Amino acid sequence: MFFSLKELVQWLGLTVFEIWVDLISITVFSVLVAVKLEEDHPSLDWWIVFSPLFAADALNAYFCVIVLIRMYLEAMYKVAFLRALWSLFFLSLLFIFEFFLCKKLTGQNSCEYSEILAPVFVLLQFMAVRACQLH
Repeated sequence: MFFSLKELVQWLGLTVFEIWVDLISITVFSVLVAVKLEEDHPSLDWWIVFSPLFAADALNAYFCVIVLIRMYLEAMYKVAFLRALWSLFFLSLLFIFEFFLCKKLTGQNSCEYSEILAPVFVLLQFMAVRACQLH
């Protein structure tokens, strides 16, 4: 069973544009991971492989600031604040996970993978709470 676009937008708290940017960055990231692991390019560093994900986070943060300003100018203060808070929380946890995973893969970090995945677990719990509140 597949989720509809409307359900994804409600549960994730993201717009269609943000989902589209994330899908493109994940596609480029997957290609770079495949090239890195299969061909073992010495010039291809893990930071370069993760750069599409970091760029997508930055683009989504910029988009969220624009949406916050537009909603604030339209006098939708409470909705603007709640959306900005959720977006900040979502993007920061996602960035923390990507950053620590990249550091672990380059050998700069000695944390366990369970510690690296902790932000994803927290994010999944908050998404489950959000999905329950909508229905």
